[in-house]
Amino acid sequence: MPSKYRPQIVGWFGDLDKGPHSLPLHDDRLIYANDNYCAFIRQEHNDQIFYTCLYFIAIILLNVTIIGCVWLAVLHDNSKIEFVDLVVIACFITSLFALNYAIPEFYQNAFSRLGSPIIFNRKTGKVYVNESYFFNFKILRHPKVFLQPKKRRIQEYDWNDMHGVIIHNFSRNALTSTVLMVCQPGTNQVIDHVMLDPARPATGRMFVWGWINSFMVNYKSADIDDGEYKTDEEAKFKTDMIEGEGWPEWMVEAFNATSLEELSTIKQKYNIKP
Repeated sequence: MPSKYRPQIVGWFGDLDKGPHSLPLHDDRLIYANDNYCAFIRQEHNDQIFYTCLYFIAIILLNVTIIGCVWLAVLHDNSKIEFVDLVVIACFITSLFALNYAIPEFYQNAFSRLGSPIIFNRKTGKVYVNESYFFNFKILRHPKVFLQPKKRRIQEYDWNDMHGVIIHNFSRNALTSTVLMVCQPGTNQVIDHVMLDPARPATGRMFVWGWINSFMVNYKSADIDDGEYKTDEEAKFKTDMIEGEGWPEWMVEAFNATSLEELSTIKQKYNIKP
């Protein structure tokens, strides 16, 4: 049975149901929560270091391969096409596609600071994202964005329009990822994607999704003191994880909005269009 969210994402494994879950968190990606909002990081620091190094090496090797292919093509007798020419052309094209994948992966790991926190406000039903522009599912990008390694994507979403799906990572370790499908209001037509929980063993794929769903409806299983920073450490959390990371002032203030009316007042204060 295919996903009900269209177009279906590559690697789709299953749709997730919304609603409270009784499962405990069993996860260290929750960094802070209070009665208004919670914050999850989506990238582990050690993973970022590993993948930054991995993709940096891959970029170097791919560039060497591309230069080598061009060099062979220039030196080879072009009067007739031989099998070796086809191999060089195939290698050149494959390397270009691989480089198109490796550069964004390097950028998003090297410049996704402090784990790319995602914020969920249960009083307003809003979700706030501040992440690397390359922390997404695009394949084709305008060439000029490759000259902007620190480009950011800062968005506000409605929780009601976000739906969870599980996708395969196509790895030997049977890892899965939880992705939030952002749909047009009242439909299943997908207009955006947000990575929620990358590279998770299949047995633990419900922990983060289940806790967030419980938190958003104020269910008892979502203990707001489960985070790295305790509830009364909000100032320290913001100092360590939010300040200096490019979050707009209005958005930081909106984290603690207790109603849509208060959120509207905050946006008017900062001249933010609805």
